[in-house]
Amino acid sequence: MKRIIIGITGASGVVYGQRLLQACSAANVETHLVISPAAEMTIKYELGIATEKLTALATKKYAIKDVGAAIASGSFKTMGMVIAPCSVRTMSEIATGVTSTLLTRAADVVLKERRKLVLMVRETPLHLGHLRTMTSLAEIGAILAPPLPAFYAEPKTIDDLIDQSIGRVLDLYDIDSPLTKRWGEDLEKGRR
Repeated sequence: MKRIIIGITGASGVVYGQRLLQACSAANVETHLVISPAAEMTIKYELGIATEKLTALATKKYAIKDVGAAIASGSFKTMGMVIAPCSVRTMSEIATGVTSTLLTRAADVVLKERRKLVLMVRETPLHLGHLRTMTSLAEIGAILAPPLPAFYAEPKTIDDLIDQSIGRVLDLYDIDSPLTKRWGEDLEKGRR
C-alpha cells in the first residue's frame, strides 16, 4: 500500500489539506496526519467544521507534540510528506532544521531520508527572507508547490481550482487522480 504523511498548518487554505486527504482516500493511499494548533483554529474559521471531522479522513492522526510517533523515524517507510497548506513559520523551521513539533520533525526526517517533501506555501507578497528560505529548502531537496490557479484548465468553481492544485501535487508522487485536467489529453492544445 502507498503511504504518505500529510501536515496541515495554520496558513489560510486548510481546504487544500482536506481535499488532499479525500483524494488520497479515493486513490487507496494510507495517510498519516499531523495538524498544528493554528490549523485547528483555521479549520473552524475556514471550513466551519470540528477538527475531528477533518481528522476522520486520515488513516492515522498524530498529536503535534508526539515526537516519538512513527512518522518521526526514518525507519517508518513512506512516499514522503505534503504540507497543505504550509505556513511561512513551518517553512522556516524546516529550512533551518528546527524540529520543535512532530510536524516539522516528520518533514526533517523526510528530507534526511531523501523522500519527497512538498510544501504548499501560502503567503503573499513574499519578502527577500521568504525567498531565501525557499531557495534553501529547494537546495536541500524540498519541492515548493504554492497552490496557484491553472486557468488553462478552465475552472468554473473554486473547487475546480483546488482540485487542479491537489491533482498536480499527487502527480509528484505518481498517484493517479481524476482531479487533474491534463494539457494535450483532457484539454485541447491551441483551442483558442
